[in-house]
Amino acid sequence: MTDEAATQRRKPRADAIRNRERVLEAAKAVFSRGGTEAGLEAVAREAGVGIGTLYRHFPTREALYEAVYRREVEQLVEMAAQLAKEFPPAEALRRWMQALVEFVATKKGMGAALALAAHKPPELMAYTTGRLHEAIGMLLHPMAQAGEVRSDIGPEDLLRAVIGFCYLQDGPGWQAQVLRLLDVFMDGLRLRRDTPPGSQ
Repeated sequence: MTDEAATQRRKPRADAIRNRERVLEAAKAVFSRGGTEAGLEAVAREAGVGIGTLYRHFPTREALYEAVYRREVEQLVEMAAQLAKEFPPAEALRRWMQALVEFVATKKGMGAALALAAHKPPELMAYTTGRLHEAIGMLLHPMAQAGEVRSDIGPEDLLRAVIGFCYLQDGPGWQAQVLRLLDVFMDGLRLRRDTPPGSQ
């Protein structure tokens, strides 16, 4: 096989990867908006691909929903590692929790869709929880080492708090309300020099 022929064979593969990424990005946007727009036709239009291309990558609705979900989780884990390198511990955690709110927005839009795959949510929930606990731990541990956070706070506490804030809010502008609550939460989470002994 000539080099030119080999290149021609590889090119569709690269195009397919790009199309898959475009579909996943579009699906995230469409699912975040939710409502009646959250259909596969809307995803294909947003991605600029035909519905046939979408189905070649994701043969079922559930396959697309789960792929978006897992991709978002992995991006959050990668973001935690990057933020830990770039910012002081408290600021890194604050920025990461803001990103988590965006993830929940996608998940809320996908709620009804995920219910279609009745056998998937338990496994998906375990995967999500484990990976997000890992990400939070990367950010929380440096804060604890620096004496900036209560010693009895763990990743599961933070995850429950943020998820709780998100699901208690609804309607237009709910994300802005949650971000304001997160700022209050972060202020309360941090230890100060005048913290009374035994309050940790």
